[in-house]
Amino acid sequence: MSKKHYLETLYPTWGQNFVMDEVLFEVDTGHQHLVIFNNAQWGTVMALDGVIQTTEKDEFVYHEMMTHVPMFAHGNAKKVLIIGGGDGGILREVLKHPEVESVTQVEIDQQVIDMCVEYLPNHSAGAYDNPKANIVIADGVDFVNECTEKFDVIISDSTDPMGPGEVLFTSRFYQGIANCLNEGGVFVAQNGVSFLQTDEVITTHKRLSPLFTEASFYSAAVPTYVGGIMTFAWATNNLTLKHVDLDILEARFAQANLSTRFYTPALHQACFALPRYILDAIK
Repeated sequence: MSKKHYLETLYPTWGQNFVMDEVLFEVDTGHQHLVIFNNAQWGTVMALDGVIQTTEKDEFVYHEMMTHVPMFAHGNAKKVLIIGGGDGGILREVLKHPEVESVTQVEIDQQVIDMCVEYLPNHSAGAYDNPKANIVIADGVDFVNECTEKFDVIISDSTDPMGPGEVLFTSRFYQGIANCLNEGGVFVAQNGVSFLQTDEVITTHKRLSPLFTEASFYSAAVPTYVGGIMTFAWATNNLTLKHVDLDILEARFAQANLSTRFYTPALHQACFALPRYILDAIK
């Protein structure tokens, strides 16, 4: 009997194909079609609505860069807000920072959290049981617009701008972010694979620029987010955060005493250097 395949349908003319060694779980949650399967190369893989979301083998690249770049740039983030991130990877990494006092995570779909705890347990690695974690099941856009709390670092770990994830790329969402970010704080967000999703980068830049003194991007190459480097939006009113000296980053990294598999202070500094095609696109 031949094995089933999973063809990613993010782009109409090109994609990547995974052998599904074993389908662990499949459901239509009402919000989205979710499938979790095993693959010999990538371990456990989760896909939503035809798009690969995360894999057991390369998740560390994405989660470390989404978390440690803003956290170490800030240097003293006591209150952190995560929008989305139901797999728990961002929460896991944020909680590695000893200065963090509380983390609020707003996820629209409880079932995503439940499934990931069951089938991708290494992503959250017990983070959902941490007393510093406050999990809110709600719409992220509504939450940030109604929120009276302020946060030092806000991380938006959303799906691509389609379906339920689309609202997390709107001006109303970014306005809400600006309202609940502490002075000197920083907001970061997943922003697609820039070579193939350049329009996403341009749109995000246009929407963030009126709200923040600095709207920029940094990047990392995540193997299963195919098509080159992935861009992460970077928005803040504190212009020094992007230019923290390497020796300070190294001191903060040493003091945090956490282990990483991708992030380094030197890589942190380098990731803000963008290719010309992105710089031209956002001029």
